[in-house]
Amino acid sequence: MPAPKKYPDELRERATRMAVDARKDPDMAAGAIKRVADQLGIHPEALRVWVKRAEIDAGDRPGTTTGDAQRLAELERENRELRRANAILKSASAFFAAELDRPAR
Repeated sequence: MPAPKKYPDELRERATRMAVDARKDPDMAAGAIKRVADQLGIHPEALRVWVKRAEIDAGDRPGTTTGDAQRLAELERENRELRRANAILKSASAFFAAELDRPAR
């Protein structure tokens, strides 16, 4: 269960948009994230992570997009379940094969 979010989604979106826009202007690019974070009462590191994620999702920065990460997590979960099911089936087949090899009474 994920931890509750400290900041509402609309604040996150607004802050991210403001920081990305501020970083586009070469005169205001230096310290833009800290400045926007201070204006909105957000921790600068949180805003930096949000901006980085937004840039990755937009394709401006290399990395795994949010959608790809979710899909990868789903596939890994499914793979884990299938491996577990396979292990159970192998154990069951070994058990029943041993039963067939025992002499009848």
